[in-house]
Amino acid sequence: MKNFVTKKGNKYWPSQEMKSIAWIKDDKIYKKDKIKFWEEQAKNLQWIKPWKTAYEEKLPYFKWFKEGKINASVNCIDRHVNKNKTAIVWIPEPHNQKKVEISYKELQEEVSRFANLLKKLKVKKGDVVTIYLPMIPEVIFAMLACARIGAIHSIVFSAFSEEALKSRIIDGKSKVLITANGHYRKGEEVYLLDKVKIAIEGTKLKKVIVIPRLAKRIPSDFINYKKEIRKESSECKPEVMNSEDPLFILYTSGTTGKPKGIIHDTGGYLTQAYTTSKFNFNLHENDLMWCTADVGWITGHTYSCYGPLSLGNTLLIYEGSPDYPNFGRWWEIIQDNKVNVFYTAPTAIRLFMKYGDKYVKKYNLDSLEILGTVGEPIDEDAWNWYFKNIGKSKLPIIDTWWQTETGANVINALPGVGPFIPSYAGKAFPGINMAIVNDKGNKVKTGKTGHLVQLSPFAPGMLRGVFRNEKRYKETYWSKFKDKYDTSDGAFMDKDGNIRLVGRVDDVIKVAGHRLSTAEMENALDDDEYVNEAAVVPVPDKIRGEVPVAFVVLEKGKPSDELKKNLIQDVRKRIGPIATLKEIYFVEDLPKTRSGKIMRRILKGLLSGKEIKNVSTLVNPDSVKKIKENLA
Repeated sequence: MKNFVTKKGNKYWPSQEMKSIAWIKDDKIYKKDKIKFWEEQAKNLQWIKPWKTAYEEKLPYFKWFKEGKINASVNCIDRHVNKNKTAIVWIPEPHNQKKVEISYKELQEEVSRFANLLKKLKVKKGDVVTIYLPMIPEVIFAMLACARIGAIHSIVFSAFSEEALKSRIIDGKSKVLITANGHYRKGEEVYLLDKVKIAIEGTKLKKVIVIPRLAKRIPSDFINYKKEIRKESSECKPEVMNSEDPLFILYTSGTTGKPKGIIHDTGGYLTQAYTTSKFNFNLHENDLMWCTADVGWITGHTYSCYGPLSLGNTLLIYEGSPDYPNFGRWWEIIQDNKVNVFYTAPTAIRLFMKYGDKYVKKYNLDSLEILGTVGEPIDEDAWNWYFKNIGKSKLPIIDTWWQTETGANVINALPGVGPFIPSYAGKAFPGINMAIVNDKGNKVKTGKTGHLVQLSPFAPGMLRGVFRNEKRYKETYWSKFKDKYDTSDGAFMDKDGNIRLVGRVDDVIKVAGHRLSTAEMENALDDDEYVNEAAVVPVPDKIRGEVPVAFVVLEKGKPSDELKKNLIQDVRKRIGPIATLKEIYFVEDLPKTRSGKIMRRILKGLLSGKEIKNVSTLVNPDSVKKIKENLA
């Protein structure tokens, strides 16, 4: 493994070896005019017609590359076909099934056939197509087929419930549903069609394409993908799209309320996906990138599809779970496929920490050059474990902050610039202007916690609205600060512009008038050798307004009153008496989304005795029941 970092004090910096291969080698790029920066990057894409106006702003709306014409599938496929290289490496979960390598030429043919099948089903430009698929190659084919003909894809995570699927089909007025009869998960066959039948009942959707992943019969009232796809031509003329035409919608929701469909455009989104993939992960011609996120999440959209493919790189997708058949599976995949860039969530890292490094030591990870994290702020313990055990203390960790709404990374350190600081995300990406403000929208002093906002000009990958709900778009993102995009996250910035996230603004606890960051208390708990991960939430208090309560998953040892007492004392000592935890509940697992986000709102609801009905967005819904029993 090459040595790409050097340590100075408590920070890590790119070594000369890293700088010699980095796309960006110094911080001059941050000083560039932001609109000109994005114009320069957009020129790396293949445009059918160049734009006339780079940026136009009439808040709360803005446009990029106005009057420019482009097609996303052409940029992700056609312009790379002559390279004669692999586009996708697919690893099925069962060990007895062989991996599949798909060239750009094969990808072009499969996407074109899929696009022609959609056209045969009367799908046209602007129609919504819902995709409910596991991590199999056809999910990429489906996305790019929609992009090829100008249809808007709406991906629903394959572990979501029938209710979650139904609500998204109805809101999007979907014309076609693309699904599979099932997939493999932890050695078991997961059948999807029972959920699909319930989801489409009572909707106007009548056309369902089913991909036969399992050896199970596909009902005759559904369209068998395998039988129909070979009837289609392997050539499909791409639709000419305006830069601001929608490329996809992706629904995001909390524990309650109607999901909101975040709209992303074509030219702006693709420009930011391309640029952040290139600069943040230092992708070069023959690099192989593995982003472990499911495409049901925005991370999977951008870094398991559009970003690497628009660059002409090879991406890896894996069907299965990180712990099946054991905790060495991911490291085996990295070794066998010589993965260069590995991008995963802090939640996964803490899971591996819990079971030690014995599985990691079995495998050669020398092909790795860049490590990345995504999903939520990474605590110092997890950062250091990742750095030492996976990166062998030689690789930069690109800790990225972004949202479904931002479309791509907006805060991180660049591999050739640095610094890489445990628990700090880094600086605003070049071309993006982030700030920390108080409740009135004024910038706060260095080191002071406030609201994280984005300033004009707003990044090209940003959402362009909420699907069929203009009012919600304005109220959610623009009502508080008017001329600033409200991320709803809290953060502070050091004197050099490095940003540390402290969690959602609604994850701030106000104890006796003092604002306390839940992330700061969680970091204090995570630093204990017995703790694997923790979540802190507020509960009402008659005297102090709110007081903090912690849910703790242990890495080793057993729950005890003595351990509880020590942990409470540690947090109090680290932060102060105001941060004294009222209670600690030891639990087996914390409720999380597949992207790794801990759903603290569910924990707050459980403490208040509220009935939690919507657990469709969770990867581990059983955790809610177990915690509820623990609280009883």
